[in-house]
Amino acid sequence: MATVVQTALPTEWTAADMLAHLGGIPPERVRMVPPPGTATEQDVLEAKSRFNRLCELIDGVLVEKTLGYLESMLAAEIIHRLKCFLEEHDLGIVLGEAGTLRILPTQVRIPDVAFIRWERFPDRRLVPQPVPAIAPDLAVEILSPANTPGEMRRKLHDYFTAGVRLVWYVDGRARTAESYAAEDRCVALGEGDVLSGGEVLPGFEMPLRDLFATVGDRGADGGL
Repeated sequence: MATVVQTALPTEWTAADMLAHLGGIPPERVRMVPPPGTATEQDVLEAKSRFNRLCELIDGVLVEKTLGYLESMLAAEIIHRLKCFLEEHDLGIVLGEAGTLRILPTQVRIPDVAFIRWERFPDRRLVPQPVPAIAPDLAVEILSPANTPGEMRRKLHDYFTAGVRLVWYVDGRARTAESYAAEDRCVALGEGDVLSGGEVLPGFEMPLRDLFATVGDRGADGGL
């Protein structure tokens, strides 16, 4: 008797259909074990512990995060500035680029930086699960060459569907940023502008010129 494999993807799909569903990402970022459509949160954890791979879980598919040391430098600088602000304003916690969050029933996302207000935690207590079912209030993505426009549109839609209140897309190569208060409400910012925490982080401001000074001209050759 044939074994029926449960999958989160339509069984008639081809690999091309799956990649389009994921936003046109390069196929080398899709892990084939377990088979696409059948992966679970446990597979996310095992990919990190066994293979040192950070993977997001999207509709049963393990998708490797894009990584780069210059992108990581920008993320670290944002975390540093957020932590300094939160030392004076105890509003919540900050996660780094390995902070796994189940933002929707079939999705585990790993923002490069995430801020979660205390109100999302029962009694202001941290939860013990390695992949808590929490959507951040602020999600920050540092764009890299491997990110596709379709992937970032899909991610933006999913974030706001999950209840994220503010999303920053930071492009270190172009020295620009986009701040989204909703999927269709974007403020485009240049190097001379300031990222604001808005209602999520009242009073927090980060000049982009100062942020991009972290990497100086080191990303000008396309390495960022």
